Amino acid sequence: MQDFIFYIKMGLNHVLDLSAYDHILFLIALALPFTFKSWKKVVLLATIFTITHCLSLFLSAYQVVAINVALIEFLIPVTIFGTAIFNLIYVKYTMLNKRSGLHIFATAFFGLVHGFGFSNYFNMLMAEEEEKLPALLGFATGIEISQVMIVLSVLAISYLILSNVKIKAEVFTTFSSILIILITIPMLIDTFPW
Repeated sequence: MQDFIFYIKMGLNHVLDLSAYDHILFLIALALPFTFKSWKKVVLLATIFTITHCLSLFLSAYQVVAINVALIEFLIPVTIFGTAIFNLIYVKYTMLNKRSGLHIFATAFFGLVHGFGFSNYFNMLMAEEEEKLPALLGFATGIEISQVMIVLSVLAISYLILSNVKIKAEVFTTFSSILIILITIPMLIDTFPW
């Protein structure tokens, strides 16, 4: 049980680590176009992200798939950038509900990428473990808890801003998404593998 709790804490720390803010930035971008009325959609997307994130860790831990680390390190900011661009398209065409299949697919793919980005470190930790599945489940639990906390925080902050400042939701989402794009550009440049 102590090991399971250790891996829950590790999952929490993985997402909430401010020095590795890419995960938080992705979740902020993911939650931006939503409101509290659609919180279930955001939590569903975060859960899909968790599942695919852990699937890539599982595939890596059991040596089913090996991915080029430099490519993955570049793809992580690409996922953040892509999510922010998706938000701009959503604001322009207001088609999120019609395109939810694309949003789910993109979130699942992005979860795989982020999981492979963490897989080398996770595999080093798992090198001494005989049973990897309990560790993966504990880690997934910690990831899910922290992601739900972040998503609900983003929804709460957005609600407070939109309720107290004379700004339309579309303008807020556009401005915030552009800010995320600007933060992500140096990450793209620093990790460009070619």
